[in-house]
Amino acid sequence: MHFNTKTLHAGIEPDPDTGAIMTPIYQTSTYVQSEPGKHKGYEYSRTHNPTRTALQNNLAALENAKHALCFSTGMGAVDGIIKILQPGDEVISTNDLYGGTYRIFTKVFAPLGIKFTFVPMADLAAVKAAVTDKTKMFWVETPTNPLLNIIDIEAVAAIAKDSNALTVVDNTFASPALQNPMDWGADMVMHSVTKYINGHSDVVMGAVCLNDDDLKERLEFMQNSCGATPGPQDAFLVLRGIKTLHIRMQRHCENGREIANFLNNHPKVGHVYWPGFEHHTGHEVAKKQMKDFGGMISFTLSNDSMESAMDFLRNTHLFSLAESLGGVESLVGHPASMTHASIPKEEREKAGLSDGLIRLSVGIEHIDDLKADLETALAAT
Repeated sequence: MHFNTKTLHAGIEPDPDTGAIMTPIYQTSTYVQSEPGKHKGYEYSRTHNPTRTALQNNLAALENAKHALCFSTGMGAVDGIIKILQPGDEVISTNDLYGGTYRIFTKVFAPLGIKFTFVPMADLAAVKAAVTDKTKMFWVETPTNPLLNIIDIEAVAAIAKDSNALTVVDNTFASPALQNPMDWGADMVMHSVTKYINGHSDVVMGAVCLNDDDLKERLEFMQNSCGATPGPQDAFLVLRGIKTLHIRMQRHCENGREIANFLNNHPKVGHVYWPGFEHHTGHEVAKKQMKDFGGMISFTLSNDSMESAMDFLRNTHLFSLAESLGGVESLVGHPASMTHASIPKEEREKAGLSDGLIRLSVGIEHIDDLKADLETALAAT
């Protein structure tokens, strides 16, 4: 089944009682049993819910996986994954990653005895050098947030396999429409479903997709025991959003390409970070493992300073200044003070994230209107 068809049909069946083509919202906390332990597959909605089950089946199909588990947030998904590790275990992570992931790694799990080593994962020699006999997991984010670095999933997964470790890929920036990490050897794929998958800035959710039955049972135990599960209303909204994922991503990519080239040729712009450029260091890897290059772009101004960046941010209109990404509307953010503020300044700068960096989530508006909005903001810098 082709991806476009999967978004509409995979894992989704008409309601057996009414024939309703849309998955019903099973707004219930509990389920009647004929006798203790004898039920229709559902006991309590923290553990299972039919609306969530339909979404999980659909997400698994989109990532070419056997299983998917949904969590109440993307960070809930990260939390569940790391909880399968033990004190003394080590994780090798990219050094250019979402600030919330860095925060939970260093402030929550590191004090509990899990060691995290951050390396530039595009450099495979650096990845290999970080491996020890205690390495249990490789945490890959590609494209990375916010510098759009590209990590070779297949190559890292091979290193992980040789080390008897798991490969986890945060696929949020690409979405399953553009990249399927399990096809390249990943053991688990994590998503902030909040972003492109839902696509309408009205749901907060996370997900993990995987094949291994034992890993699925361990994660399912964490999901149920720790309680970070989404409600049926959110699951319904995501199912609805997924139906247009392939169409939305096509427009995000088209607009992203136009905006990247517009910025790259603008005299007031310094450097543009977007993997679709042939001069991008990860371009060839991106061509190999991605179907297109997406709508996420970061850039610096020719006067790369916090002050100039603030002038720009104060003068956009269609690009709304806000956290998050991947919605149909265009957003602009300042990673150093917003999404990545939890990373110490020296660590941010070491990874190449300057105080003047601006991140765009290019929406699906008319391209001429988006360019005009950026032109107005650039004129103010």
